[in-house]
Amino acid sequence: MGLGAHFCFVKVPARCAGRGRMATTLRERLIALIEPLTAKLGYELVELEYGAGHGRGTLRVFIDAAAGIAVDDCERVSREISALLDVEDPIAAAYTLEVSSPGFDRVLRTREHFGRFVGSRVFVELKEPRAGRRRYTGQLLAVDEAGIALAVDHERVAVTFAEIGKARLAS
Repeated sequence: MGLGAHFCFVKVPARCAGRGRMATTLRERLIALIEPLTAKLGYELVELEYGAGHGRGTLRVFIDAAAGIAVDDCERVSREISALLDVEDPIAAAYTLEVSSPGFDRVLRTREHFGRFVGSRVFVELKEPRAGRRRYTGQLLAVDEAGIALAVDHERVAVTFAEIGKARLAS
């Protein structure tokens, strides 16, 4: 993987929300739609973000692959995601689709993500403070079914997956 992230932008026209099935949050629904597609194309869905803007939102999709990500990969995935979202129509407003590589501060979202980066320096932000502390940066020591263990300030800190609000690789 190169030093910078690659981006591909696609403008999507405004559409009506005709689906009515919002049993899960929009983010969860988007992950459920996009993750199988990216896997089928040979890529990993690292993370996605949706932010509603003034008149136009932005859907950011971060992908990765063992060989790294190039602009052509972003374009290919962007075309496929755009076609899928045109059919499924999960976003009611106009939005811009951005597909890119995860970059240096790669988000860690799943147990598998954490498992791949054992030994790396990570940043973890808890949903709720623990003993007055919410943010931890340290070496990722271990991952199991329940959560992770970090070495922070020469101490071992165990964090369950349910406690993690955000996590990413740290520089």
